[in-house]
This record gives sequence, structure tokens and C-alpha cells, in this order.
Amino acid sequence: MSISGTDAHAATDPAALPPLVRRALAAARRHGFAHACRPKQGRLLHASAGGARERIGETGTGCGVGLAWLASGAREGVRLFSVERDAERARVAAEVFADRPEVEVIHGDWRRIDEHGPYDLLVLDGGGTGKRPGDDPADPARLLTPGGTTVVDDFTPATGWPPLHEGAPDRARLHWLEHVALHTVELRLAEDLATLVGTRRQLAPTGLSSSSE
Repeated sequence: MSISGTDAHAATDPAALPPLVRRALAAARRHGFAHACRPKQGRLLHASAGGARERIGETGTGCGVGLAWLASGAREGVRLFSVERDAERARVAAEVFADRPEVEVIHGDWRRIDEHGPYDLLVLDGGGTGKRPGDDPADPARLLTPGGTTVVDDFTPATGWPPLHEGAPDRARLHWLEHVALHTVELRLAEDLATLVGTRRQLAPTGLSSSSE
């Protein structure tokens, strides 16, 4: 989720947005949900979805804006699963995709994403990022197909190494950047917004650091 992400779409010509994204935005506005992904995040999701062969997963549906970007970019036949912990938001999002049988919105803890993996693309936004105390990071070695992609949203762009958060090393970001099973890069989408994009290594050696390859 992104602060004021729903309103950020107002600066975009509606005709330039996929119809499904417009539908999800309308639902978010009706229900006062301000924290949808921003348009730049949505376009990244749209492009990333095009590479998925069978399954896309997402944690943190919100009212379905990011999921709509994903569904709009996915190939025919690809299934999408998104988990939302808030019951009302899950209901709203399910209504947005009521005529899209390839999309399933699941109400519950983010770990329910395990039920349908592994995924060609996994977007972590509502759990499994490791950003908050008690939020254990998702396991890409289990949840991603070999060569699959994970997108971890909503970081402040790093300005040095190691990346910092509130004056201390950013452990969540370092977890993904240094994960043995992934090759991860940070993409700066705006002056105040970065996203981590990781690809699961085809053969991730157990117990070896990424620097050994």
C-alpha cells in the first residue's frame, strides 16, 4: 500500500488506465481506501504480470487496485490469488473481480498465499515483507517457481550502503537484497519511492551467499 496512492491516479488520464483498474479505483474511492498502489507501481506490476506463465500471488489486496493492474497485464489462462486480512476490503475487492473467474480474493492472514503456490510472480505488500515486528518474511525458495519473480513494495530509495531505516541498517531491505535464493535489485520509481524486484535463482545453493556465485 502507498500513502495517497489512490489519489495519485487522479493525475493520470482515465483513458490511459486499464478498464479493470478504473473499476478498482472507483471501488477504493467509494469505500474511502486511500492507500492503493501508485500508478508507477501499477505499471511495474502490469509489465511484470506479462511474464507469468501460470500463477500470480499477492499479499495485501486492499480494494484491488494493484491486483487490477496485475490482472490487466497477465496472459490469458494465468490465475491470480490475492490475500487480504481485512474482511470488508476483501469483500469489496471480490466484487471488483466478480466477472473475472481467473482472479480469487482470499480473506485471511497473508500466509494463506501458501495454499496456491508456487508462483511465477509474487507481490508482497500486505504481509511477508519482514518490515514489521512479528511479520516473518515470505520464503521465496518455497513460494516462487525457479526463475520466478518477487516484488516487494514501498521502500524509501536507498542513498548509500548499507541502506538505512530510521538511522539503523534496514534489515528488511537487506534480507531481500542479500537472500541466497534471489538475485534482487532496487528500482527507484519516484523521488520518495523504491521497489525491490527479485528473481529466484534457477539453482540456489543451500548455505552459500549470493557473492559465491
